[in-house]
Amino acid sequence: MADSTIEQSSERTAATASGSTRRGFGIDVGGSGVKGGVVDLDTGALVGDRIKILTPQPSTPEAIAATVREIVTQAGWEGPVGLTLPAVVTAGVARTAANIDKSWIGTDACALFGAALDGRPVTVLNDADAAGMAEDRYGAGKDVDGVVVLLTFGTGIGSAILNHGVLLPNTEFGHMEVSGQEAEHRASSAAKERHDWSYKEWSKEVSRVLTRIEDLLWPDLFVAGGGISRKAEKWIPHLTNRTPVVAASLQNTAGIVGAALAAQTSIGT
Repeated sequence: MADSTIEQSSERTAATASGSTRRGFGIDVGGSGVKGGVVDLDTGALVGDRIKILTPQPSTPEAIAATVREIVTQAGWEGPVGLTLPAVVTAGVARTAANIDKSWIGTDACALFGAALDGRPVTVLNDADAAGMAEDRYGAGKDVDGVVVLLTFGTGIGSAILNHGVLLPNTEFGHMEVSGQEAEHRASSAAKERHDWSYKEWSKEVSRVLTRIEDLLWPDLFVAGGGISRKAEKWIPHLTNRTPVVAASLQNTAGIVGAALAAQTSIGT
C-alpha cells in the first residue's frame, strides 16, 4: 500500500456549518501527489480531510488507477468521482501527458478509472480546466459575469477559459507563440528561476503573454494560479496589461473542487 497522508482542511468547519447535502468527490492527479476529498458543492469547501498519496513511479495508468481506488476506499465514498489529469482529455481519452508517464497518451481514462472503481460513473478532465471551473464558481472569479481566463504558472503554463461559467476545454495557451517563444518558455515560474529574474523582471514577460491573450480574447479577468500566486503581491502590481489580474483563492484545493464539480455536470466524460 502506498504511503498516504490525511490533511486537515481549514474550511472544514465552514462546510459543516453550511448544512449542505450536495456533495461530490474529486481527485487531482499531479506529478508528485494524488489528492482527493469530499466537496460541498454549494460552497466549494472541502468536507473533512484531504487524502494525499505520493504519485507512484513510474506513473503508469495502471499505477495511478490503483492509487485512485485506494483514495476512494479510504474516504468511504460510494458515488460518482471526478478526476483531473495533467493532460489534454477529449471524450475521456488522454491525448497528451505532462509530468506523468507517456503511456497515458491514447489511454481511455474514463474506462480505466471506471473499471478501477467497480463501474461507477467517472468524469475526467484537464487539471487546469478543473482549477478554472473551481475558481470561476467558488473562488477569485465567482463575481465576474463574463470571460474569465485562469493561468497556472509552474513548470509550464496551464490555461482555462470560462464564459459565464461555461468551460471551453483543453486550451493550451502555454504553447502559444509570443514574440518568437512559447509562452511558457517565456513566462512560466520555471523560466523565472532559470533566468534568475526578480519578480519585477519576470512580470514584464508575464505582461507580454497576458497582452497577447487579451488581444485575442478580450477577457474580463485573469486569475493567476500556481505556487507563485501565493506571492502575488510581489509581481501582480508590476503587470502592465490592461485586464485586471487577481490571485487564485482556492490554491491547492482547486483541482479537487473542480473535479467534483465536473462530475456533477459531466464535463470531460
